[in-house]
Amino acid sequence: MTAFEELQSVTEQARNEQDLPDYLAERIFWIIENQDRFHAREAEIDDLAEKVANYDTYGQTGYLGMGVNNDILEKTLKHLEETI
Repeated sequence: MTAFEELQSVTEQARNEQDLPDYLAERIFWIIENQDRFHAREAEIDDLAEKVANYDTYGQTGYLGMGVNNDILEKTLKHLEETI
């Protein structure tokens, strides 16, 4: 499975099971659709996929939590989008 296929899979799962907001999912799907712009940044795509897989809207974030919230995803997406 490629990094982009993994990203798509975990994004769909987070959207269906963890209430990943549509506005974040749409930005992630845009990256997947434009993978030619991100092909040299596979490590960052892997990192994004891991964060999406650990997405947790309501808890397990912060001091000891392992989850990823909207703010963390927003910062990661912004970095990817600004550096293309």
